[in-house]
Amino acid sequence: MNWEEAVKELRKNPDKKQAIIDNYFDEDIDVSVNRFSESEEFCEVLDFIPTHLKTILDIGAGRGMAAYGFAKRNYQVTALEPDPSADVGAAAINYLSNKHQLAIEVVENFGEALPFNDNSFDIVYVRQVLHHAQDLAQFCKEVYRVMKPSGIFIATREHVLTSELDLKAFLAQHPLHHLYGGEHAFTLDYYKQCIGQSGLHLIKTLHPYESVINYAPITKLGMRAQFQDGLSKIIGSSLAKMFIKIDFVYHLLAQVKAANDNTPGRLYSFIALKK
Repeated sequence: MNWEEAVKELRKNPDKKQAIIDNYFDEDIDVSVNRFSESEEFCEVLDFIPTHLKTILDIGAGRGMAAYGFAKRNYQVTALEPDPSADVGAAAINYLSNKHQLAIEVVENFGEALPFNDNSFDIVYVRQVLHHAQDLAQFCKEVYRVMKPSGIFIATREHVLTSELDLKAFLAQHPLHHLYGGEHAFTLDYYKQCIGQSGLHLIKTLHPYESVINYAPITKLGMRAQFQDGLSKIIGSSLAKMFIKIDFVYHLLAQVKAANDNTPGRLYSFIALKK
């Protein structure tokens, strides 16, 4: 079963309706891309991008959610997507580009051999892509090569393992892996190693509870409420409600939780620069 067939199979299961919504797999692609474009997750990604940077390569662009969101905000977008699908691949991006009159160049290729000149893009963005790489080190080297000096690399929602021994457990609980077999994950150290050895300078590693980029579809308010509930069991609801409003307290609790979270496949994001 290929990726498109796996998504369609998931849609048939009424118990997976929320998962379809959460992962932006709605049958109506316009509903999906508009919701993602205005989501807290995507808006926080935009906050990391300096305003003077305009040319962007979206690798593993899928059905074009981010490409659409960037193009609507007047970025010059190139979307790289090897899957030709009209539902979850390159043809879907072309549909969006044509229907909404957006200048998105669509290229069907893989990240390990980017068909672009050196120093071509201000920004390289990937969402849930690095853990699919056949050769992560080569992938990162290609990202470095096509980025302009002072460019920024943003890799979001990458599955992390504490140990390679956890991979089996991660794959067993993944909702789509049993259908198409395309999932994977690496240790945090391996992601950092491949990014660093490419020549990129890693400036930020976002842990699972540090940013809505990782914990979406839970909202920022929803995550804060979860921490408040946990804190209330220790110090009572009144004090918890007061202390959780203090950013330092919230971020400290989030950091402690991340340090003790060994869930196979938990999500991290990475931000790096080309100096």
